[in-house]
Amino acid sequence: MKVGKIVLAALAGATGALAALYRTRLQTAASIREVARSEDGYGIYAMDVTYDYDIDRIERSGYEDSAGYVQAVLAESLPFVPVHIDVPSFGCSALQVQTVDGMWLTGLNYDFKRDTSMMLVHCTPKDGYESIAFAALDNIGVVDPTTSLVKRLACLTTPFICLDGINSQGVTVSVLTLDSKPTAQHTGKPKLSTSLVMRLVLDRAATTDEAVDLLSRYDMIALMGRDYHFFISDVTGKAVVVEYDCKMPERTMTVTPSNVVTNFYIMYGQDVSLTDNASEFGHGYDRYETILDILCREDGEYRLETVWDCLREASQLPNPDDITSNTQWSVVYDHVNRTADVVQRRQWEETYHFAIGSQ
Repeated sequence: MKVGKIVLAALAGATGALAALYRTRLQTAASIREVARSEDGYGIYAMDVTYDYDIDRIERSGYEDSAGYVQAVLAESLPFVPVHIDVPSFGCSALQVQTVDGMWLTGLNYDFKRDTSMMLVHCTPKDGYESIAFAALDNIGVVDPTTSLVKRLACLTTPFICLDGINSQGVTVSVLTLDSKPTAQHTGKPKLSTSLVMRLVLDRAATTDEAVDLLSRYDMIALMGRDYHFFISDVTGKAVVVEYDCKMPERTMTVTPSNVVTNFYIMYGQDVSLTDNASEFGHGYDRYETILDILCREDGEYRLETVWDCLREASQLPNPDDITSNTQWSVVYDHVNRTADVVQRRQWEETYHFAIGSQ
C-alpha cells in the first residue's frame, strides 16, 4: 500500500488526537513549493514546518548508530508511516568575513558527489528560534517533492537532515566531513548525532558561545561511517570550528577560532599540506589555501563579492571517486539581516534570496 494511502486511510478513521497529529503534518507537506529548477531536472524547493517536533524526544530514544537515528527521526516526523531515509554525508568549504560596511557574512559550498535537489526548511518552533536551513533531497530519495503525496510526506524528515542554516538570532551552523575514525563518545552524557546538531543549534543558540555550550552537554555520535566537524558563527563575528580530537581515545571536544574551514582538522592544520592532502587529519587544504589567498589579496577590504569569489574558486566539479566533489549549492548568509542568498549547482548567474520572517 502506498504511504499516502496509509496516511489518508488512518486519518479517515482517526481519533481526534491522531487527526490533530497529522493535520499539521499534512499542512507542512502542502506548503512545499518549487522555487527553481535546473535544466537537468534538479530544483530548489521550500517548505514551512508547522508541525510540532521535539528534538529532546529524538535524543531520549537512546539511538547509538545511524539506523537508530533514522528510526527516531521517522517516529518524530512521520509516526506510524513506513518511509526510508538515509543519513546525509557532508563535504564543504566555509568562511566568514566582515565587509567594509560592517556586515558579517558567512559563505558555504555544499559539496557531494551525488546530484541532488535542495529544500529550504523554514522552522518556527514554539520554544525555539525561527530559522531557515538547507537539506539535500537525495538523502530521502526525492528529486521533485511536488509530484506526489508520498514524496511530500518524506520531506517532513528534512528538519533533521539539514546541512547548514541561520536562525533569527544571526547564528549560522554547518557540518563538514572529515576522514578520521567516526567519533563515538561514551562519557555518560546524552547522545547527540551529527545531523541533530544542526537542529539543536538553530533552535536553541543565540550566540556562538551558547552553541558551543549546548554541544558540550552531549556525547557526540558520528553517523554513516564518517567523522565530522562543525563551523559556527554569529552576528558579532565570532566564528569557531568544533572538532572531536582524533588523537585522543576519548575524542575530546575542541573549539578552535577560525574564519575558514574545509574538510581537515583545523586544530591540526599544521599537519596537513598540499602534498599530503589525504590523511587521518582530513583533506581539502587546497580549497582552504584558495580561500585564504583571496582574503589576503583583498587585505581586509571585503565585500559581498569577495565571499562569492571565494565560493566560486573553491567550488568543485563532479568526480565520482571523491565524496566531497561536485558543489551542489553555494550560499551566503547575512548575519545582520538574517538572509540567505543561494546558487544551485555552480549556476553563478542565478541567485535566489530567502529571508527569515518573509517566508
